[in-house]
Amino acid sequence: MPARDLLKEQMPRATRWLRLTVALGLAGGVLVILQAWLLAHIIDAVAFQQARLADVQAWLWPLLVIFLLRAAAAWGSEQTAFRAAGTVQRALRDRVFRHIQQLGPAWLAGQRSGALAEDLTRGIEGLHDYYARYLPAMTLTVLIPVAILLVVLPVDWLSGLVMLFTAPLIPLFMILIGQGVAAVNQRQWKQLARMGAHFLDVIQGITTLKLFNASRREAAVIARISEDYRHSTMQVLRLAFLSSAVLEFFATLGIAIVAVFIGFRLYQLDLPIPDLLAPPEVSFFAGFFVLLLAPEFYLPLRSLGTHYHGRMEAIAAAERLAAILDTAPPAPPAAPATLAAKPRLTVCFEDVHFAYETGREALAGVSLSIEPGARVALVGPSGAGKTTVASLLLGFIRPTQGRVTVDGVSLADLDLDAWRRHLAWVPQNPRLFTGTIADNIRLGYPQADLAAVQAAAERAFAAEFITRLPAGYDTQVGERGAGLSGGQIQRIALARAFLRDARLVVLDEATASLDPASEAAVQRAVDALALGRSMLVIAHRLATVRDADRILVLDGGRIVEQGKHTALITRDGPYRRMVSLLEPAA
Repeated sequence: MPARDLLKEQMPRATRWLRLTVALGLAGGVLVILQAWLLAHIIDAVAFQQARLADVQAWLWPLLVIFLLRAAAAWGSEQTAFRAAGTVQRALRDRVFRHIQQLGPAWLAGQRSGALAEDLTRGIEGLHDYYARYLPAMTLTVLIPVAILLVVLPVDWLSGLVMLFTAPLIPLFMILIGQGVAAVNQRQWKQLARMGAHFLDVIQGITTLKLFNASRREAAVIARISEDYRHSTMQVLRLAFLSSAVLEFFATLGIAIVAVFIGFRLYQLDLPIPDLLAPPEVSFFAGFFVLLLAPEFYLPLRSLGTHYHGRMEAIAAAERLAAILDTAPPAPPAAPATLAAKPRLTVCFEDVHFAYETGREALAGVSLSIEPGARVALVGPSGAGKTTVASLLLGFIRPTQGRVTVDGVSLADLDLDAWRRHLAWVPQNPRLFTGTIADNIRLGYPQADLAAVQAAAERAFAAEFITRLPAGYDTQVGERGAGLSGGQIQRIALARAFLRDARLVVLDEATASLDPASEAAVQRAVDALALGRSMLVIAHRLATVRDADRILVLDGGRIVEQGKHTALITRDGPYRRMVSLLEPAA
């Protein structure tokens, strides 16, 4: 979808507030006309009719009221414009975020987290001036000058003609200059997105950079990127200042011509125009009234030129948002099937193939089954396809060939949200979010009460450390579980699985990177979790899969061996070689 179409799509959300903004802006323009008329009348009376303060006092009070009304209209216009832009920003951010969720982890794995963060924050914020400034200015640029012309033409048609013929020069040159600004602005926005993405990636990996003594090198890279961005920003500003100068020049020229023509006639001098077109003499009141309105006539045109850069920035920002929204998520089934309400289920992979890239299969004809209540383990070298199996089972990706079935129903025909309610997933690096420990355990079952949370924590052997914390289950944890050890985070993740009470549990390297004591505690929790439910265990640490009902050895996207630990260890096959390499003492 083109960026302009995306911007137009959001218009209905802001229409009500934009109409109020335009109405208040137009009211402010009408008040300006009334203000100019009162000022011209008061000054004409004082300067030429020897009026005293008492004589014009009746006109001063309405003038004060007009000042207050203009201030109120300007304030209200700002508020409604902000509401219009805020409504669009909230709705669009929610839409983009939900679309990213639908695209799933498989799509996210190929994206830079920094670029996505830039799109969801600064990218959407870049639309503010388009809706809050540019769109109202477009309408007011027509309404206010027309209202002023309707008042000026009967008073002094020559000044009205000058305004009428000089006004189009401002938007004409604005468009001519804006065409050059658009390309530069889009290039600058892309540089900003790349810089933000790179900077966030560096911040996330600062520990690794420090360990490998590469932080200074990355600092130099960021400095170079920042310098390039500074140069592109100065190019945009140079063009912006040039366009502003041109717009100010033509506005000033129009006001000067009006002032000269009025001045010539006030001093009763001959105008440099044919006698046939010579206008009648103008009074001081009429001339001063028109002069007061002349700057206000050009002001909306100059404002539109200023806010035109907001349009360019919005188009540049919307291009990336449109690219995200144009990425089609997996199509849901037309008539989603439902699973029977059984305490246990059977999952089968039937000749499943999957390729992340053409010509390089991650899975090549995998067939396996997870029976009710069985604990099935997947082992194999890195890149063998273990995580791909889990991603297929969780519905993050779909097979390029073959199918995955649940109780005989193809996973492609199931409602994924309903299917995932039967699942619990404990990844290698569980994510904890800022909040209390109780809230983190409730992640998969938000309506659970504290008693259920405590029971789940006890079954996951997490209660023993939670109760020792200062606030117990109300203890606040930081992002990614800051303040807790790896083993404690893992046991909280297992408590989530206990609380969810799912029919199928997927454990992805649940004991990786843990010390022996934490690994033993987590392993006890895993053994308790496996009772009465199906479980798929993905592991490199072979000690964690010895008690599995069936071990599947993956290599090169194929199952090369399967069986129990006691049977596989006696064969001269891949599993035995893996055990001898990873656990020499075995």
